[in-house]
Amino acid sequence: MKLAACWLLPGLALCIAPSILRAQASAAVPQAPDWAQPGSATHNQVAPPTDFHRPSTNFNTPIGIFDGQSDIGSALIPGSATYDPATSAYTINSAGYNIWYTRDEFRYLWKKMSGDVSLAADIFFPDPKGYGDRKAVLVIRQSLDDDSQEVIVALHGRGMIHLAQRPEKDVRVKDMEYRIGGRGRPGGASPGSLVTVIAKRIGIEKRGDAFGLFVSLEGEPMHQFGPPIQLHLEAPFYVGIGFCSHLPTTSDTAVLSNVVLENSAGQFH
Repeated sequence: MKLAACWLLPGLALCIAPSILRAQASAAVPQAPDWAQPGSATHNQVAPPTDFHRPSTNFNTPIGIFDGQSDIGSALIPGSATYDPATSAYTINSAGYNIWYTRDEFRYLWKKMSGDVSLAADIFFPDPKGYGDRKAVLVIRQSLDDDSQEVIVALHGRGMIHLAQRPEKDVRVKDMEYRIGGRGRPGGASPGSLVTVIAKRIGIEKRGDAFGLFVSLEGEPMHQFGPPIQLHLEAPFYVGIGFCSHLPTTSDTAVLSNVVLENSAGQFH
């Protein structure tokens, strides 16, 4: 028989049954389903079950230039965000299994808009040991649902950039991916080593129904990468920035700074 845990306080004896202690410990550690676990040498992440969705948690609290923020898909660990007007930097903390497949989990800072859009930001990951597929994103979405129609520009932790879309609600994301590297650069084992180049700044442009990816690799003027994709969104739609750790029960951080958001195309700087 297991005894209750007891504490002696001045004038009071407090005892808690083992079953209650176990329940509290269990509640303190969120349990993620196997499909949500990140990919590794021993595990392949797979798509969520077709009927799995979770309502987003929305806050109509302005932050910087944005009207509100949301935990899209309500990750098991709540997200947060702060804005520093002195540096124009947004620090976003978020867990989340992914921004992919048929549903998303990420912290999203958003503004409702119509018409053409230019959105760009510098991106920095403070923890160099974070999961390699974590994503800082610029997103234009039809709604705040976890399976919303959307266009995504993302910078991954290991440096990959992509332009992605969910063309219809509750369908799988598809994308165009770019991995950039160079030889004879600092950080290589030898002059012939291929060294990953991580973009300094990324942007998304909406021009009618065409969405383009814009990049500045090393501080040069932003330029378009690859072809645009075509997608129609009904106005108004949501425009904003976000982050996902790619770990369902572990939060990480991205800093997005020098954010430019204009209600017209071709306004990157």
